[in-house]
Amino acid sequence: MMIARLRDARFLSLAFALAALAAAFAFPRADAVRNGVDLLATLDITGSMNTRDYSLDGAPASRIEFAKRALRRLVADLPCPSRVGLAIFTEREPFLLFEPIDVCENFAALDAAIGALDWRMAWEGDSRISAGLFRAVEMARRVGADLVFITDGQEAPPLPAYGAPVFEGARGEISGLILGAGGYEPAPIPKFDDRGRETGFYGVDEVPHESRFGLPPAGAEQREGYNPRNAPFGGEMRAGTEHLSSLREPYLRQLAETTGLGYAHLEKPDGLASAILAVARPRPSLAPIDLRPAFAAAALVGFATLYLIVPLAEIFARRRHSRLATTLPRRIE
Repeated sequence: MMIARLRDARFLSLAFALAALAAAFAFPRADAVRNGVDLLATLDITGSMNTRDYSLDGAPASRIEFAKRALRRLVADLPCPSRVGLAIFTEREPFLLFEPIDVCENFAALDAAIGALDWRMAWEGDSRISAGLFRAVEMARRVGADLVFITDGQEAPPLPAYGAPVFEGARGEISGLILGAGGYEPAPIPKFDDRGRETGFYGVDEVPHESRFGLPPAGAEQREGYNPRNAPFGGEMRAGTEHLSSLREPYLRQLAETTGLGYAHLEKPDGLASAILAVARPRPSLAPIDLRPAFAAAALVGFATLYLIVPLAEIFARRRHSRLATTLPRRIE
């Protein structure tokens, strides 16, 4: 009786496994409504972002390389059906490389595009952070995405005496995050020649330490060589620490407050997805769910039952039957 039931179990296990395999081919995917996000990732590739105050794999790394690692991990961690677009920023203008595309269907292309980002793509040497951020906000609005803007916040040349330009957009119209890149301690900025070879670090006399656009700052008339018409900023260039670079966090927090974006310090290359998802707007849409792994696991259970569990059960059943046969008293003829 027991053996007969086990033989039935063999048939049922085989039928179950074959049905699961057939279902994997017939119904490989199903659509379900899931929450994703649409992001426009914009990376500052200006000179100060070459400062090596991060570490990757035990070696010093520039802010650009660290930010690229964080973006590649972000693309891998975002839920389907999220979409990510890519832009770079230098001077005062962000440049859109491509609009948001599906991270699951185009993961390899996205990963390769982020990996190829380089400071040599910059077309100007200036770094007007506020102007670039405000235009990146407008760009994100046009493509219908939230914004991730990665920068160290160092304006080059420094802001004029009247401060940053006025934000003319609607505060909070675009959600997203400003990611502050870099350390808090001033570090030297690498210098490169026309062929992209590193030649040292910028010196104090090689960068502007003051903006001489617009009206002069208060007290300029006390400077040596001051002339209200010909030298309203004084006769000599002022020296400062603009040849060194550090994260300008108070300034970036001020810009975040102005635009309605969030702010976070980029401290490690992983864990960025949770920070983005906390501020980005969820966008429900149909996303394909791959059912093949579940069907394959079910088929594996069926075959394991057929070729492992049932044979072991038959062995135990035969042994039990043998023991019972030896212990029962023989009938005397």
